[in-house]
Amino acid sequence: MKYTTLPNTNIQISKICLGTMTFGEQNSESEAHSQLDFAVDKGINFIDTAEMYPIAARKETLGKTEIFIGNWIKKTGNRDKIVLATKIAGPNRGMQYIREDLSFSKKNIIEAVEKSLKNLQTDYIDLYQMHWPERIMNMFGERGISKIDNNWQDSFHDILTTFDGLIKAGKIKNIGVSNEAPWAVMRYLQESEKYNLPKIATIQNPYSLLNRLFEVGLSEISMRENVGLLAYSPLGFGILSGKHLSGIDANSRIGLFPQFVRYTNPNALKATKLYYDLAQQNGLTLTQMAIAFVNQQQFLTSTIIGATTLSQLEENINAHSVVLSDEIISEINKIQELIPNPAP
Repeated sequence: MKYTTLPNTNIQISKICLGTMTFGEQNSESEAHSQLDFAVDKGINFIDTAEMYPIAARKETLGKTEIFIGNWIKKTGNRDKIVLATKIAGPNRGMQYIREDLSFSKKNIIEAVEKSLKNLQTDYIDLYQMHWPERIMNMFGERGISKIDNNWQDSFHDILTTFDGLIKAGKIKNIGVSNEAPWAVMRYLQESEKYNLPKIATIQNPYSLLNRLFEVGLSEISMRENVGLLAYSPLGFGILSGKHLSGIDANSRIGLFPQFVRYTNPNALKATKLYYDLAQQNGLTLTQMAIAFVNQQQFLTSTIIGATTLSQLEENINAHSVVLSDEIISEINKIQELIPNPAP
């Protein structure tokens, strides 16, 4: 396993991060514990979760993922072996069953942190992230910013001040954003520098062969400001495993949860076939090539992988050792130019 440093810290994390959003929906608790055991045995020490997990999110399963992880931590005593990341849910997603008010107010952030600490059966969270912005903006399959949320009030300073208090209390160690845009990342950085408040360490955004939008704006910020990418959906909800090339697998995440349609448009499937052929020509599986491509980016801190079976997890982990040649990267970029970012 390869390791790197969580930006602006001395914390060593694996370049592969275990994503856990299937725990409690597609995976039982015993299966979740088996995945955690397997990942740790393979050298993964970085685990990512969220208060709203599992996915697809619903009231009946709220918090199950964190609870499964917490039970595993208690059972194994492995807290000191892992770097644990979780997230607070934001507003505008119809999830008032989490909290009636889903703003990032001081009260809500503290309440969410305390609930996650209880679920995870730990005294501290290594990386605490905002799952999506407080303001209304395009994300989760929608490109760019089509309109400005004029009802939203600038809250960057108040949010960072709240996190500062939680860090000083020892309840969280570092902070990050997710599904965020360049403007807000810079605003967080400006506020932290001006007022000596906590600096965001990471940006957890989608990044894959089918979605390279991070390269537009955020990649420069990431490299110049030392804010690392935690790349989620490196396989595009399984599309880049190649298993859907002949039709959607009914038992897959996309098959079970039809609301996840981000990676199934004709251009995305066309691009996937081209990437599949390129991988085959070079003696690689599409999974290997897709994960290796993400792993080789200069702005990457860790690639978040998720799986429903141990065999899938093993393949994803093993792909981290693959290094793509300059020639393969050049061919990948030709496909990107032909069909750019087909699945935001």
